[in-house]
Amino acid sequence: MIGKLIAKIKKTEAPIVVGLDPMLGFIPERIRQGAFQDLGETLEGAAEAVYRFNEELVEALCDVIPAVKPQIAMYEQFGVPGVAAFKRTVDLCHAKGLLVIGDVKRGDIGSTSAAYAVGHLGRVGVGGKSYAPFDEDFATVNPYLGSDGVKPFAEVCKENNKGIFVLVKTSNPSSGEFQDQPVSGKPLYELVGEKVNEWAQDAPDPEAEGYSEIGAVVGATYPEMGKRLRKIMPKSYILVPGYGAQGGRGKDLVHFFNEDGLGAIVNSSRGIIAACKQEAYASFGEDHFAEAARAAVFDMKKDIAEALGW
Repeated sequence: MIGKLIAKIKKTEAPIVVGLDPMLGFIPERIRQGAFQDLGETLEGAAEAVYRFNEELVEALCDVIPAVKPQIAMYEQFGVPGVAAFKRTVDLCHAKGLLVIGDVKRGDIGSTSAAYAVGHLGRVGVGGKSYAPFDEDFATVNPYLGSDGVKPFAEVCKENNKGIFVLVKTSNPSSGEFQDQPVSGKPLYELVGEKVNEWAQDAPDPEAEGYSEIGAVVGATYPEMGKRLRKIMPKSYILVPGYGAQGGRGKDLVHFFNEDGLGAIVNSSRGIIAACKQEAYASFGEDHFAEAARAAVFDMKKDIAEALGW
């Protein structure tokens, strides 16, 4: 699957993934009210508004980006209707030719981890049939429980041509409370990076120019740590959150990429999907939020290209 992602990055010339993390406050009044008129001010109405918002965004962006990253919590908050909207969003994105990184941050052990992996990346048997429940292309995985939590995902990836991104150094300010603590003379995030590199050796994608189906999450807000981790995990693709709204910029991203110009994909969520609320894109207005998002993607693409000397 990482080979497909690389191909789409090259085609769009955009190592960018847009986080589809909608909040009701991001959604224009016309969409919210339309959904509420149809389904009431209910969980169903809220979930429908989220889906309609995503629908316009995907239509505007599907030809200029390779992938999207829906954060499942933004859907789960609306209960069962929200989870249904998550699945509808995954299917919509696939129909429009986009790859989907399910930002689910799952991590458990044994049969529980296997069930998470099958639910998001694999197929579950029901009687004599099998089904792909959510069917994302990639999922984010929390490694805190160790290999027992990650190996079931790696096995499902091999069986279904899927991939994962393992949390190594996250972009949030308090990440250092645990991730930066010294263990055997190294910060914990380096030990996790070394383990990711070990797992990556066992999961090559023959169509991915040497890259593995086992990738990593490393925040743009920590460029020096990203530089170190790039060397520790040379064949793991790095999913880079923290661009834009969290403060990351193109100049912070240089060392996340390899010399081949590959190796990283940069995420922006509200910096894209809520671009119309920023001064730079306010002229588009709320009703044209999708056009504002498209403009923000082009600006992000330019910023990254200039930083990398493309």
